[in-house]
Amino acid sequence: MTNYKFNKKRKNKAIVLLSGGLDSAVSLYSALSESYQVSCLSFDYGQRHKKELKAAQKIAKKAGCQWQLVKISLPWKGSSLLDKTKKIPRHRKIDAEIPSTYVPARNIIFLSFAASFAESVNASAIFIGANEIDYSGYPDCRQEFLDAFSLALQKGTKAGTQGVKTIICAPLVKKNKQQIVELAIRLGVPLELTWSCYSGGKKPCGTCDSCILRAQGFAQAKMKDPAGC
Repeated sequence: MTNYKFNKKRKNKAIVLLSGGLDSAVSLYSALSESYQVSCLSFDYGQRHKKELKAAQKIAKKAGCQWQLVKISLPWKGSSLLDKTKKIPRHRKIDAEIPSTYVPARNIIFLSFAASFAESVNASAIFIGANEIDYSGYPDCRQEFLDAFSLALQKGTKAGTQGVKTIICAPLVKKNKQQIVELAIRLGVPLELTWSCYSGGKKPCGTCDSCILRAQGFAQAKMKDPAGC
C-alpha cells in the first residue's frame, strides 16, 4: 500500500465538476459541507444548448465559488447530445442499455481536465456528481470506473508518483434520486437554479431520461421541484 504524503496546502482545496444539473449541484454543496475551498469547473463541449452552463454559473456564484468554463471540441460527435440530426430518446424505459445521449468518454475527458487543474493548484480532491443507481446506464458513472481513474492518477501524474494523492469524491454514486433530492434539501442546494433537461427549451421537456429520473426523485421524496421540472 502506498503511503501518501500529507500536504497542508492541499488539504482544503477541491475541484468540483459542475454541469448545472441536480447531481453536480448537490456534489458541490457536499464539498462545501466538508469545508473545502472549491473551484468549479464546467465545459462547453458542443452540447445542444447552453442553459446548463448558465445554470452552473449561477449556482457557483450563489455558493460563492470560483467558476471556470473550458471550451473543448468533439468534432466526431457520437452522441445525440452533440449531433442535432439525432433524436433524443423520449419516454424511454430506463434500463441497462446505453442510450444515444451517452457522450463517448465524457467523464474521462472531464476528469482529466479536473486532474490537471487540481495538480496545478494543489487541490487534494475532485468532486463529481456521478451516480450508478438512478442513471441512464452510462459506464463512466460507476464506482468501478472511478476507482480505475483514481489508480490512473496515482500512476500518471507527478503528484501521484511522488506519493501525493488526489482523491476522486463521488458522494452520490450509491444514492438513488430520492436520496439525492433529500440530501439537496438538507444541504440548502439552490434547486431552483439547476437545469437537468437534455433539451434547451423555455421549460424542461419532461420526457427525456434526465427529466424522468429527476421527476421520480422529487415524487419519491414527496417534494415539489422548485425548478418547475
